[in-house]
Amino acid sequence: MIVLEKINKTFRVAKRQAGFGRAVKALFSREYEIIHALSDVSFTIRDGEMVGYIGPNGAGKSTTIKIMCGILTPDSGACDIDGRTPWRERTAHVRDIGVVFGQRSQLWWDVPIIDSFELIRDIYKVDGKIFKDNLNELTELLELRELLKTPARTLSLGQRMRCEIAASLLHNPKILFLDEPTIGLDAVSKIAVRQFIKKLNAKRGTTVILTTHDMNDIEALTERILLIGKGRILLDGSLDELKKRSSERKTLIVEYSGNAPALCEKMTLSESKEGRLVISLDPADLSVSDAIARLAEQTELTDVSVSGVTSEEMVAALYKEYSI
Repeated sequence: MIVLEKINKTFRVAKRQAGFGRAVKALFSREYEIIHALSDVSFTIRDGEMVGYIGPNGAGKSTTIKIMCGILTPDSGACDIDGRTPWRERTAHVRDIGVVFGQRSQLWWDVPIIDSFELIRDIYKVDGKIFKDNLNELTELLELRELLKTPARTLSLGQRMRCEIAASLLHNPKILFLDEPTIGLDAVSKIAVRQFIKKLNAKRGTTVILTTHDMNDIEALTERILLIGKGRILLDGSLDELKKRSSERKTLIVEYSGNAPALCEKMTLSESKEGRLVISLDPADLSVSDAIARLAEQTELTDVSVSGVTSEEMVAALYKEYSI
């Protein structure tokens, strides 16, 4: 169980204007700005839950993760993870967590991957049999067999990220923090990572906290979303609840031959090209079937596709609503 209650964190950042003269002046007299990274952040995450922690850059996501990992100490508030305060009992706490930062590596750059894994085994004091069993399982699930003898610096980004995830799980953590785990990955690597995380959660009951800007990751992995903006929790709910808050408008992409059909007042033209229209409508005012029927009465339709509001559009609408 993860419980955060009214966590606050500020940073004191030095500021100066450009120019050599101002740089010299800053050596003797500096100006500082107080950044409120987190303001009264509170939430609870149950064991075995997979949660998407989302928000724009600078919202406070990574700061929250670092506090939950014990890397940072908050200015005030309480954080209880399985009965421990992370920054006070860090040695015991890190044995139960795994962390993957998409833009930072825990692998040694110039040595084979297996050497990094064995060093991690020694750092966490993992039992030999447990390490061997975990290594075999992770090697198979993440397809690492051909990579173990390869130095990290020679791997592609997708290969390295699979190794990073394996490294974070060798000691059987109860909680897995994933900060942008699929950043820069190709489509095949993203799908492989998502499938593995789902299997891990189903098999071991591992709690997963995922921070990402990729809403496809959120849709594929999580049922619950925490939205943070300007250091405050703005929304705590499911994707379905997020969809209910958003417009239910539908988009019709219509391809036709012949004359362009006339649109009624309940249809909004989004894009028009020769033989193709993109139309937006609210099903509460005009059903999709009625809209298609009206268009078909006027011209020959060669193709019709219907889509709703995407997750990215819903989140962007929330950012706009909360001015973040």
